[in-house]
Amino acid sequence: MGGMSPLFRRKSPQERVVTLIGKPGCHLCDDAQIVIENVCGDLGVPWERKDITQDQGLHDQYWEQIPVVLVDGRQHTFWRVDEQRLRKALTD
Repeated sequence: MGGMSPLFRRKSPQERVVTLIGKPGCHLCDDAQIVIENVCGDLGVPWERKDITQDQGLHDQYWEQIPVVLVDGRQHTFWRVDEQRLRKALTD
């Protein structure tokens, strides 16, 4: 049996995805986006922005917390994004 099972190997940054859930005209969302652009740009991680006003499910789940940041579909943080913490989450 050679090497580790692919199930347990670390994902490369290109296989991760960061999702920013926010709404138009939200300053914290714009701040969060700047951090995400920096970190994802450095690491080559794809990211997307979702508008909570366009998605009832996201609205019901996250309205009190926006901006919400997901990493691989799981909640990473909300309100303020810490650049070092996000970087660590994407490289661990």
